Formats: sequence, structure tokens, C-alpha cells
Amino acid sequence: MSSYTIQEINDVLKGELIGNTTQKIDGPEELQKAKNNHITFIGSTKYLKYWADSKACAAIVNDNLKIESDNNRPIIKVKNADLAMAKVLELFNPPAPVFDADIHPTAVIHKTATIGKGCKIGANCYVGKDVELGDAVILYPNVCVFDETVIGNNTVIWSGTVVRERCIIGSHCVFHTNVSIGADGFGYRPSDDGRGLVKIPQIGNVIIGHYVEIGANSCVDRAKFSATIIGDGCKIDNLVQIAHNSIMGRSCIMAGHSGLAGSVTLGDGVIIGGSASIKDHTTIHSGATVGAGSGVVGDVEAGKTVLGYPAQDARDMLKQWVMMRKLAKK
Repeated sequence: MSSYTIQEINDVLKGELIGNTTQKIDGPEELQKAKNNHITFIGSTKYLKYWADSKACAAIVNDNLKIESDNNRPIIKVKNADLAMAKVLELFNPPAPVFDADIHPTAVIHKTATIGKGCKIGANCYVGKDVELGDAVILYPNVCVFDETVIGNNTVIWSGTVVRERCIIGSHCVFHTNVSIGADGFGYRPSDDGRGLVKIPQIGNVIIGHYVEIGANSCVDRAKFSATIIGDGCKIDNLVQIAHNSIMGRSCIMAGHSGLAGSVTLGDGVIIGGSASIKDHTTIHSGATVGAGSGVVGDVEAGKTVLGYPAQDARDMLKQWVMMRKLAKK
């Protein structure tokens, strides 16, 4: 891992450097875990109390916090310590796994597939009939891409991921380990005789925009007809379920264990908290937020924050919780 001086780090951050140190910085670390070769971050007043006892040799802090450089420990003041942290982490990010060959000899690639310039395809990958990979696509070992799928430039797909037939994936996407794209949607109806279930064929596909990131073990199901759509810039955590015919707008966030039932529509910039569940055929309009663990059973207005099960206006729900606590004490 590389080392940097405090001046070199500030050249990247372009913050206000107060104080100095000759200590080489070997990486970032939390305030309470840092050693004297680490730089740390303070983005909130609640962490200020830990600075005096921290062993970190430097800190990056929000410029609205009152904190001083002390004991030869400089600080870099920035507008947003969290965003600055992202830049520092990028500096210290280890290199990606190495491919000894651009296309591993055990990879199976159909003769009709089109492979763009600079692609890397790992061991035991499968690339099916009429698949199109753009330039600089990376498929890590044991990825399957089935027939007629199109993947845009610079997309990275990690091991164990399966992309089913006819899916369309944009550029600069990242799919982490064991993602499922385009599996059948969950559609069944009682049979005429009432003694079984009839599977509803799922003949649509999945369309994913540019700069989408999908976490490990998450699933995006194909549509019954038409397409399940993930808009540009969406970020999806681990263990998330997106059911058939759902549509996500631009730059939505879904935290771990959350799920969309069939035909849910999210506007732009919607945030879904962890373990939240959204009922089928529900619309959550742009800029709305669904609190963690909530259950949404009806449409949510633009910009509104809802909480609870069933979800309702967050302020109303918090008032109810306060009243319930008071009643419990009587």
C-alpha cells in the first residue's frame, strides 16, 4: 500500500491545511482505532470528543467544526468530510485482482458473441449466443452472461453473477458477487381445478442504466412483459429484491434487505431504508424517503419521509411512538 505526506493528501482534497507533520500516512482509519501512521475523519460534533485521545497523526474535518491542530497533528478543513474520505480511500485503494490472460482459456464464448476492445474474461465464464460486450468490460471468474444480452463499456461484473438472456446493461456499472439479473419474476395463479398453481411465463427483460452499482446477492427479476428498469446512477445494497416490472428512476438508493414487489415505481432520488418492503403496484414519487424497516402499502408523495408499519408520515409516526411510551409507563 502507498504512503503519502499530509501535503500530498491536501493537494487532492484542496482543503485548508492547518499545522504540519513529517509522519508518512499509510492509510485512513476510525478515530478510536487509528495509529500514528493513520489519518482520520471528523464529520460531526459527536466525534470531537475522541480527537484528543486519538493516536491519528492527522484529521480531515468539516470546516464548520471548532477543532484545533495540536501536538504536531495537523487538520485539513473541508466542506464535507464524508466526500473527502471517499477521495482519500481512493488514494489508498489496493489494485484490482490481476488477470494473467485477458481471456482465460477455460472461458466459454459463443462464436456469435461480440467482445469489445480491452475486455477481460476470467476462468470458467460463459458468454452466450449473440451477446455484445462493450469495450473494457470485466467479467471475473464464474460469471454467466446468457444469449442476446448487451453490456456497455467499462462495466465490471464480479464472480458468481448470472445475467440472463436479452438483458440490456449500461456502461460503468458494477455488479458485486452473486448478483442475479433477469431471473423469472414470481408469478403464479391458482389452477382452474383449485388443486395447484399455474406459473405465469415471464417473457420480458431487465434494462439497467449507466453507473448503476448492485450489491452482493441482490436480485433484479425480469418483467412478465416489457421490462424491469433500473435508472442511471442507482445504488443498490446487498440482499435486495427488485421484482418483475418494477421501475426505478435516476439515482435511487436501496439499503440492504429492502425489497420492491411487482410493478413498483420509484421516482428520481428515492431512498429506501434497510429492510423496508414496498407493496406491489405502489408509486413512490421523486425525492421521497422510506425509513428502515417500514412497510409501504400505498403511494408516497414527492419529497415526503414515511416511517413505520404500515408506513405513514414520519413525524406522525414518531409522535405515536412517544405517546405509546408514555402510556406504557402509566
